[in-house]
Amino acid sequence: MATTGTVQICVNEIVHHREVEARRRLGDFLREDLGLTGTHLPCEHGVCGVCTVLVDGTPRLSCLTLAMQADGTRVVTVEGLAHDPVLAALHKAFQEQHALQCGYCTPGFLIALAALFRRQPDATDEAIRETIDGIICRCTGYLPILQAAISARDKFIAR
Repeated sequence: MATTGTVQICVNEIVHHREVEARRRLGDFLREDLGLTGTHLPCEHGVCGVCTVLVDGTPRLSCLTLAMQADGTRVVTVEGLAHDPVLAALHKAFQEQHALQCGYCTPGFLIALAALFRRQPDATDEAIRETIDGIICRCTGYLPILQAAISARDKFIAR
């Protein structure tokens, strides 16, 4: 069995061709090989959701996804949302609602919510709760995060 392989992954609109170890996690590939440190890997067991990235538009845990499994896909990290209007609205709402403290989990929330609002700009409060349910914030609690997401959604609807 091969211990390495070549992958071609489009990350944040840039195509990367790399030789990777068969067991290299996508999160490690993003952080260590590409220098995209916005994706955090706190639990490394798929429990906390903080490492969430978009793979072909679908939220995926980068700690449970091998880089080789992402071969041929389009990956978006929090850095890739830098010029995204959905992220801009979420970012502003997070500031206004004081929805972060240390910020370590924030990229996971932003990626998951951006994916939700891209699919469903008028998402219900319940859909928002279900989206953030799988992401663990260890310091602020979820009420400000939920309020920020609802505030951003309300601004999308008002447009």
